[in-house]
Amino acid sequence: MPELPEVETVMRGLAQRLEGHRIRHAALSRGDLRRAIPSGLAGRLTGSTVLGFRRRGKYILMRLSGGDSMLIHLGMSGRMSVRLQSVSEPDREKHEHLIMETDDGWRIGLIDPRRFGLLDLMPTAAEDAHALLRDMGPEPLDQSFTAEVLSTALAGRRTPIKAALLDQRVVAGLGNIYVSEALFRARVSPRRLAASIPGVRAARLVPAIKETLREAIEAGGSSLRDYVQPDGELGYFQHAWKVYGRAGLPCERCPGLPICGGIRRITQSGRSTFLCPRTQL
Repeated sequence: MPELPEVETVMRGLAQRLEGHRIRHAALSRGDLRRAIPSGLAGRLTGSTVLGFRRRGKYILMRLSGGDSMLIHLGMSGRMSVRLQSVSEPDREKHEHLIMETDDGWRIGLIDPRRFGLLDLMPTAAEDAHALLRDMGPEPLDQSFTAEVLSTALAGRRTPIKAALLDQRVVAGLGNIYVSEALFRARVSPRRLAASIPGVRAARLVPAIKETLREAIEAGGSSLRDYVQPDGELGYFQHAWKVYGRAGLPCERCPGLPICGGIRRITQSGRSTFLCPRTQL
């Protein structure tokens, strides 16, 4: 599933092509993805001007003239395609469930082979009250996300810190890859109980989370399986991963395998976690 950096990258690509433009035509190929799509969505999009975008966690909110916002979630395999309209193209790509054509000749599509994504419509003024957004924790890149805020959220929690950071009520938008990367930077073991993080460890972990996400966004997001940027270019932050997917390789802190035995892969709650057993304590 795309994580915060990938979703941010997609949102910025959509904003580049859609913001300030009118949607000349919109159409849906089906009435549901992971859940039912509002029946009047295509009609509401057609003729609207896109006023702007906002990301909340792993969700994209596209704000429309008239006071509504369309919520987009890419799910496991969803992606947005952005291309110039061409008369030689077929009406739809395979698995393209939503198309939007703009007043300046661009065509935007939501392609989701596994249909785990979703689309919804809500008043812009009520975005934060939406059932999928209202219980989310702070945005990790906001100034308001501090060591003190994280310490309060983790106090007394008896789950491993890896699981706690994946809880969207603790902090919004983090996923398996970037939690592993941030914990490595902060020299914190993913097995450590969340209740032991408040204080000194939280003071290391919050900057590590912010640095990891900012570098990934700068790099254009990561490319995993079906993920591509809206302009079709693949992200490349995976080439800068320090631990994720690097089991058995030396970590950058240890000069050779005999010292730490190499980066280790463990399983937590059915998910792969990668760490340096020597420096993450």
